[in-house]
Amino acid sequence: MAEVMTAPRIFFYVQHLLGIGHIARASRIANALVKDGFDVTVVTGGLPVPGFPGDGVKTVALPPVVASNAGFSGLADADGRPAGEDFLNARRDLLLEAFHAARPDVVIIEAFPFGRRQMRFELLPLLAAIDKTEPRPKLLSSVRDILQENRKAGRDAETAALVKDHFDAVLVHGDPDFTRLEDTFPLTAEIADRLRYTGLVAAPPAPEPTETFDIIASAGGGAVGAALIGAAKDAAALLPGNLRWLLIAGPNLPEADFAALSEDAAPNVTLVRFRKDFPSLLRGAKVSISQAGYNTVGDLLRTECRAILIPFVTGGETEQTVRAERLQALDLADILPETGLTPGHVKEAVEKALAAPRRGAVSLDLDGAEKTAGIIRSMLVGNSKS
Repeated sequence: MAEVMTAPRIFFYVQHLLGIGHIARASRIANALVKDGFDVTVVTGGLPVPGFPGDGVKTVALPPVVASNAGFSGLADADGRPAGEDFLNARRDLLLEAFHAARPDVVIIEAFPFGRRQMRFELLPLLAAIDKTEPRPKLLSSVRDILQENRKAGRDAETAALVKDHFDAVLVHGDPDFTRLEDTFPLTAEIADRLRYTGLVAAPPAPEPTETFDIIASAGGGAVGAALIGAAKDAAALLPGNLRWLLIAGPNLPEADFAALSEDAAPNVTLVRFRKDFPSLLRGAKVSISQAGYNTVGDLLRTECRAILIPFVTGGETEQTVRAERLQALDLADILPETGLTPGHVKEAVEKALAAPRRGAVSLDLDGAEKTAGIIRSMLVGNSKS
């Protein structure tokens, strides 16, 4: 009788705390893995986000935690209450149960140990469980190309030690011609043998839009985007009324802020929380105004739209500034500061962008989701289960 081969099993942990960037990128990777024939279970630890992780992906939803503030200094439950020890211990136990039930060939942990230190209460026990499992699954860290700067002594050394002690590979979701891990992680040389560059995890090229807007301002998940959207709304009133504006406030923008933005909007301004066809809309737009998050920039790089980036810097965040400055150096974006942002600043930047020619295609590798699947499959050659 012919031997029946089962699909390799992937156990993919992702925790989003404030925005939706982490779950969006992980979902794109998970969907590419499913298309490549993997059996994928995504474990989510944040608030539900419509549309993610996506069709064909098994999911385990842990009791959600969120960042208790924009500086990521604490954890809260879905109702905003501080996450207590009993709550966190119960979550840890659910994660370990899900791991043992999945019996994976590969475990992917998004961000950790380079980020998500807040989740050590459950991730360190997961690492221990993986090491005790026979046969031991491959363990991979999935990280974006630009890391948050660590300002506390010893953090980078601790990260490198965890990689060397536990992880088989680090999937760096970037194009080394754009940025390399050592640019934002000083101890990269210690783990260089584990690195696998996948290319940027961007969505596939979008179809033509069903409607068009001249200028699109978007705030990602929206948890911290009220000022950006407000400045764009007021800038619209300072520019010609024949320009069509779309303001995408984000699903996590507080309801009071969304209601305030809805008041007195000009007739040429459309305000929504979310547009599933955002990549298509960017394709038809002349100008985009946004933060400089990984996924938004990936969508922008698929288009010829002129980009105005307002990097998120609250709580000492550095990652978006590094990304925006790299894009500006390549003449792929202009930058406005988050601090002190005014409608006048936005107006001037939009006028400059409208006067510039459409941006040409970029040469960066944007197929990171599919290449991630290929890298993982090559690591499993000779290790498949029947």
